[in-house]
Amino acid sequence: MSQAPALGHAARDEDGKIFLMSTPPPFVVLVPIKPPAVGKSRLATMPDQQRISLATAFARDTIAASVAASGVAQVMVVTDDHRFAAVAHADGCLVLPDGVHGDLNATLVQAAHESKRRWPAYWVAALCGDLPALKPDDLTAALAQVPAHGAAFVADDLGTGTTMYAARALSDFTPEFGFDSARRHTDSGALPVPGALASLRQDVDEAGDLGRAMVLGVGAHTAAAI
Repeated sequence: MSQAPALGHAARDEDGKIFLMSTPPPFVVLVPIKPPAVGKSRLATMPDQQRISLATAFARDTIAASVAASGVAQVMVVTDDHRFAAVAHADGCLVLPDGVHGDLNATLVQAAHESKRRWPAYWVAALCGDLPALKPDDLTAALAQVPAHGAAFVADDLGTGTTMYAARALSDFTPEFGFDSARRHTDSGALPVPGALASLRQDVDEAGDLGRAMVLGVGAHTAAAI
């Protein structure tokens, strides 16, 4: 397993070229995306086309904010939807297919291994793809609090779910997304990231969540889809 080098130490990029680390190693952000046609099922009261358009827009705004965040070197979208894969690629992301069908956490671990294979010096974060109000500064602030050892996570606005999970070492990257994930991440020893971080905590599962995201200010893709 490759360890992130200390500041001022040499590291190698995916092409084997040596470079000097003068700042903390940046993150690769993994964004898993369900096919928009089946995503956001709790918005089912909306017409199908509007729900699909919104799910796509949420993901694109999440990606755009991630790309713009300081300390993020790459955004890697994990999806089996070939249409969204093409959109994500056009938005400047690398794309991987789901590694383990039906198992989000195993898929993220596999994607983290691929990230480390390509960029051994970079750290890894997983980010939910339904954060339409995400501000780059909130993501930057959260990533800056990932500890040297172990993992950290950002709880959602309700305090029960998780919107971001990150670790510096691959051996510490053991996500527990799913039901009651905030408790399970805490039980696993992951550090809850403090601070307001309102735009990073406000995921959208239901219509009321979208209203709260709109108060925070949604990204351009979601604004156009509403």
